[in-house]
Amino acid sequence: VQLQASGGGLVQAGDSLTVSCVASGRKFSDYEVAWFRQVPGKERKFVSAISYAGGTHYADSVKGRFTISRDNAKNTVYLQMNNLEPEDTAVYYCNALSRNTGTNYWGQGTLVTVSS
Repeated sequence: VQLQASGGGLVQAGDSLTVSCVASGRKFSDYEVAWFRQVPGKERKFVSAISYAGGTHYADSVKGRFTISRDNAKNTVYLQMNNLEPEDTAVYYCNALSRNTGTNYWGQGTLVTVSS
């Protein structure tokens, strides 16, 4: 599967932004999809995930502010980010894990910059 992340940009603290991950090449509903983020020079960190059945998980740092959702008909996973903080500044990457094969796929990142 190929993943294309988009929707990043420059926003101010307190603003909202939604990033999207579009998949192609496979049956999207068979994948668990996650968002990770990475600040230059630091390790990539888990942000949120949604299972093929729609169950969701969030990192403590984003609980209550971020919402992950998926539209299998559009092969798309969304990450709605509210009340953004400067600490949310990072490159956001989407990841897809096949529940059938266990194969992991990464998309390219989309940069989110939150100014104070």
